[in-house]
Amino acid sequence: MPRERREQQILDLATAEFGDRGYAHASLADIATAAGVSKPLIYTYFGSRDGLHTACVRRAGDSLVEAVARAQAVPGAQDRALATLTGIFHALDGRTQNWRIIYDTTLPRPSAAYDQAHAYQRALNTMGSEGVADILGGACTPEDHSLLLSWWFGIVSTTIAWWRDHPGDTPADMADRCLRVFTALRQPPAGADPVQR
Repeated sequence: MPRERREQQILDLATAEFGDRGYAHASLADIATAAGVSKPLIYTYFGSRDGLHTACVRRAGDSLVEAVARAQAVPGAQDRALATLTGIFHALDGRTQNWRIIYDTTLPRPSAAYDQAHAYQRALNTMGSEGVADILGGACTPEDHSLLLSWWFGIVSTTIAWWRDHPGDTPADMADRCLRVFTALRQPPAGADPVQR
């Protein structure tokens, strides 16, 4: 197998391992066995366990940040929110573990692994914060912003976790599902009296 293809195979398996078990519990030996290679070959390609982890985080983080950044060009805060989710779904298609390795709670602090993942977290969270500010407009407190940002992160993370358990859904299926749910949440139930303002 050509080296470039072998590296991508190892990265795919390592991403699954780090995503499923977390940085603290992932096994380089298990990754090597799954790839059908020796641990020394992984060291040759990536330098160390941390080098392999860094390569996984960079691949995942670059893809996610690029997808979310593209969505920021969509006009309208609510349309941008759906575009952001759609971009994330396409970036994670078949690789939902990518989200988990960026937001891995087992990363030791301080460490290079944490710093690398945290840089991507900051980039994603900054764009999320800007989107939340657009939705709230000027009439909100810092606490309102903080609460909605927590909700948004929870929605994204929970949706990705749900998708992982329903791998038959395509990114387009997930975007359509989210649109239906958002639309249903914005409409009063049939027969309900409109809320008096």
